[in-house]
Amino acid sequence: MAKSMSFVVGVIAVLMLLHAAYSTIQYRALLKITEDEFSGPPFEVLLELALVLVLSLFAGLTVPGNFRSILPDSDENRVVSLPANMNFMIFNHRGKAFPTETGLKLN
Repeated sequence: MAKSMSFVVGVIAVLMLLHAAYSTIQYRALLKITEDEFSGPPFEVLLELALVLVLSLFAGLTVPGNFRSILPDSDENRVVSLPANMNFMIFNHRGKAFPTETGLKLN
């Protein structure tokens, strides 16, 4: 229930953001008609954007789920065992596309 409510809050935030953009476009068109200079969006749009920021932060932090522990000795984490001899570990990575022999000699 709480996740769906947070999702609705996120959708409302996106709609409010679109409304703020549309209001700013309308305001600029009005300024062009009256031949005034654009110095920034109206105060109401700035308040709307501040509310959008708060609502989107709330939705962004609550929709994905609960935070999980990242501590290595936490019971929630999987047990990952590494080999005892770390000298012979081989990893696949993008670096193997480069040639290993460069032909450079050190003096």
